[in-house]
Amino acid sequence: MREMSEAQDEGNAERFTLGASETPQNDLLSLRWPSPPQNVLLVQKPNAPPANEALVDFAQHIHNTYPSINILLEPNAASDIHNSIPFPVHTSTNAKDATTRQGVLAQKVDLTATFGGDGTILRASSLFSTAMSVPPILSFSMGTLGFLGEWKFAEFKRAFREVYMSGAGAGDRSKILEPNESNPNTAASTAGAHSEAPTEGDGPAGWSSIRGKNLGSTRGARVLLRNRLKVAVQVSDPPSTTSSTNPPTIHAMNEIIIHRGAAPHLAHIAISIGGRFLTEAVADGMIISTPTGSTAYNLSSGGSIIHPLVDSLCLTPICPRSLSFRPLVLPASAPVTLRLSENNRGRDVEVSIDGVRQKEGLKVGGEIRVVGEEVRRGVQGWTGGVPCIMRGGGGKGDDDGWVGGLNGLLKFNYPFGEEG
Repeated sequence: MREMSEAQDEGNAERFTLGASETPQNDLLSLRWPSPPQNVLLVQKPNAPPANEALVDFAQHIHNTYPSINILLEPNAASDIHNSIPFPVHTSTNAKDATTRQGVLAQKVDLTATFGGDGTILRASSLFSTAMSVPPILSFSMGTLGFLGEWKFAEFKRAFREVYMSGAGAGDRSKILEPNESNPNTAASTAGAHSEAPTEGDGPAGWSSIRGKNLGSTRGARVLLRNRLKVAVQVSDPPSTTSSTNPPTIHAMNEIIIHRGAAPHLAHIAISIGGRFLTEAVADGMIISTPTGSTAYNLSSGGSIIHPLVDSLCLTPICPRSLSFRPLVLPASAPVTLRLSENNRGRDVEVSIDGVRQKEGLKVGGEIRVVGEEVRRGVQGWTGGVPCIMRGGGGKGDDDGWVGGLNGLLKFNYPFGEEG
């Protein structure tokens, strides 16, 4: 194993760009690589032998077919598969803490591939929770539900090739990557040239070393940009010795949850929106979710299902004492503050972010400040959010998979007594 910080990279701040889809009726974005991705992070579902085997197969394929790519792994995964692969991988063995490790990942990773369920995707996103941008995520559904997972693992060779070659035919690269089909002689000679082993530096940016026909000069992998929440947690008022008056901002892809935990009493939570007091909720807890997280705990608690392209957040009580407290859908730009009221009878309440319980609970007077991350389109394309690579090739029938997920996985509006 090698240290992750030693993995080579282009040193280019612009690792990828997201442009408008080539089809007007498609709301997905299009992935473009300025240069071929070099460092791919693999994240697997823990304690799952099928996911472990899939990761090994995927890593071997990448090493054999794309030898210039570095394989990056988390320390636990690296130790698990170390004896199963005959080539070196990179991991963060020297990082002293999670913040340092996240800094290295944000600097090095071009693409993330996940092997597991929705929780594995959330885990991959959380590895960049302190970073301003998240590398594209290629997810293989190997979990229980797989509402966020796009690809079946049997398609992994095709899936990775589509991502790797995304937008690679643009400009002068199209002469090398895409033979002129109108001239059979040219096409034949080009195909013959591609059948030979590539030499070092062959072709611009190294894309020409990949045999076969690319996606085309104007086609890129489809990307759904999922919103994140910006979260700051001040556990007590005044701040405890372990917290700060200006707590660090972290990002959440799914939701943030305040819950009474094992305490027998309902929690008293003061809620403010845009700096104005709304109400004091008396409930088991509160959920603030993204549109992505709206189909998780939020849905189980009676919250609305929100399309991932709707720029919003959902504020949902968990088992409130008042039947008139209904879930609210708010603009993503609306700052929401949850403060543990002095009327709370327990000492503190539990806080979890994207399914991970925080070490320190929220004490009386402590507060959580949440606002949607700004996702905007600039000169270099879209910034912010979590770019999730979707299945499909950009044709008229392509969509973001959301409607199919509601029908196929959540069994939306299925009549009683009928089998799904």
